[in-house]
Amino acid sequence: MAAPQSPGVELQDLRVPDPTREGQEEEPEPASNGSVNADDATITIGNEKHLESAAPVVVKDNDNDGKDMTLSVRIRRRARSSVQQCCSMRTLKRKLPILQWLPSYRSILMWLCLYEENKLAMWLHVCRCILLSSNAHIYTHILSFLNHSKIHEFLFSFQYGLYSAFMGCFVYMFMGTSKDITLGPTAIMSLMVGTFAVPYVEKGDHLYIPQAVALAMVLTLMSGLLQLLMGLLNLGILVNYISHPVINSFTSAAAITIGVGQVKNVLGLKDISREFLHMVYETCAHIPETKIWDLVMGLVSMVLLFVLKKLRTIKWGDEDDPDRQLSIPVMVSRKIIWLVGTAANAVIVIGAAGLTACLIVNDIDVISITGNITSGLPSFEPPHFSGANMTTTEVFSKIGAGFIIVPLLGLVESIAIGKAFARVNNYKIDSTQELLAIGTANILSSFVHSYPVTGSFSRTAVNSQSGVKTPAGGLFTGALILLALAVLVQYCYYIPKAALAAVIIMAVIQMVDYKILPVLWRTNKWDLFVHIVTFVCSLCVGIEYGILIGIGISVLLLLYPMARPKLKVSHQGNVVIIQPDQGLFFPAIEYIEGKVVNIALADEKPKAVILDMLHISGVDYSSLHGIKSMVVEGAQKGIRVVLCEVNPSVTEEIVHEDITGLKICGSVGEALEELSLQAQSVSDEEEPFIAHL
Repeated sequence: MAAPQSPGVELQDLRVPDPTREGQEEEPEPASNGSVNADDATITIGNEKHLESAAPVVVKDNDNDGKDMTLSVRIRRRARSSVQQCCSMRTLKRKLPILQWLPSYRSILMWLCLYEENKLAMWLHVCRCILLSSNAHIYTHILSFLNHSKIHEFLFSFQYGLYSAFMGCFVYMFMGTSKDITLGPTAIMSLMVGTFAVPYVEKGDHLYIPQAVALAMVLTLMSGLLQLLMGLLNLGILVNYISHPVINSFTSAAAITIGVGQVKNVLGLKDISREFLHMVYETCAHIPETKIWDLVMGLVSMVLLFVLKKLRTIKWGDEDDPDRQLSIPVMVSRKIIWLVGTAANAVIVIGAAGLTACLIVNDIDVISITGNITSGLPSFEPPHFSGANMTTTEVFSKIGAGFIIVPLLGLVESIAIGKAFARVNNYKIDSTQELLAIGTANILSSFVHSYPVTGSFSRTAVNSQSGVKTPAGGLFTGALILLALAVLVQYCYYIPKAALAAVIIMAVIQMVDYKILPVLWRTNKWDLFVHIVTFVCSLCVGIEYGILIGIGISVLLLLYPMARPKLKVSHQGNVVIIQPDQGLFFPAIEYIEGKVVNIALADEKPKAVILDMLHISGVDYSSLHGIKSMVVEGAQKGIRVVLCEVNPSVTEEIVHEDITGLKICGSVGEALEELSLQAQSVSDEEEPFIAHL
């Protein structure tokens, strides 16, 4: 039982505790110099500690005749608190996630592992990890970057795919929150570069190369700046408004576009349009010009890829038997089979390059090859906003909508991939921090002749399957790409275009998700509608516009219930009770106002209306104006309007509006009683008039 308070002691007198009182809790330590300690409401300035009283702090200024400076003190306190929070170690670790996982590494553990009892198994595991990493990051990544360079038809050279590969890996290692994501050029970004950054000049023009490079670098820089700005403004939440059907249909349409775009390389055709519908038509029209040996190379490569990838899924009958001891030759052979299946892309491309080289050495030139790729590291220089007979205005006019679409697509692709692998591997990513990482990566990449980068699904999958634990894999990837630029690129001369096309087709065909259609049909047919519209528009209009159309339709479907809420209508005598199922904000207030009046006037005699606001949690200016208009119009037409079950915060806003004739009750029962009293009062007022008649 609480002790009674002493008479004459007000609560406000207890707001400042007596530091000399016995039994008082230990006083918290003062904050650092020039800071505010929120726990004990003290301000520490220098070495002096001042206790804030309950009354406002008034600072006298002789020059301002004792003007009250309370607001100024509060502003300074808030500024100090914000600066202290921004400069704290917690904030630094959040903005540089490497500070969280790097201390967990202990090099001594690797050496201790080598002294396990089963040394052979440990060494085989280490060798497997090294070989897998080398394969994944050398062959898979390099071939992927060459493929993407081919996709966007940067005709000046393949090495620009590699220039785009290494800087993002280094930046993401410091700033990324996903252990699996690998930043670099992707098929979608390549298509976007081909759409927005390639100037409309003849491909034989000597200005084509420098103009394309300049536009790509400017697009990369501006994309990074926009993504970084979105991250600083904590706009990572915007990704939550992109529904899964939109992402799924966009991915499927992009995969089909990429796959069909590589058919021309399998057939050995040239000068085929990049637009999907024109591409399909021109490819079919030029089929008689097919080069038979390119077709054979492409088909054989696809068949072998399909077979080799099945090797990594082989389940040996004795895998689950812990008592079975395998001999060394069996263990080694199984690991080799698994590695061949995992490295299927590299095996096919290297084998095809070797075969082509043998044919060319013997003067048999029947297969289209990649050709020369410039080796060496790119120069570090800022993007040029003019040059190559282009002004800054022309640069921006050529790219146009790409400044908005490219960074948004990069954001969507990277975060969608990050969330997918985070769910699989049971961890979470920070969307806002991902924006900062991608933005910074693009800004720095623009200085090394890169085009926009984002997360890659295929390389992220390789990373995840290889068992990475932290983003430190980016260091390994970036270093190997630099090594490849300096040494290995020259050996890509003999790679057949048909083999590269086969690798791309077999990779993207797995991204077409047709199994989602019956699921959407069963769960929500509107989602199926959005999926189909996004898919069709991505193929017919362009994937960059298709996803924007899909997002727009999804947002409209999301907002429609807010603009047209369902109304639960019930009657009790001459009173109609109307209960909206959700918000009363500006998209819905005009609709609800009209429905209330129409329902009340449905019969010959106007009915009273009880608006049950049980599900209304907030109002805006339009809502208050609509309620006032509803009451005024109702009074003109003989309709009495009563509100009930109103949230206290909403009640306060309505009271401040001072709406004449509006009554607010606590429940429907109270509202019915209020209307009954109003009806009786009106009846009493009418009796003298009736008697007079």
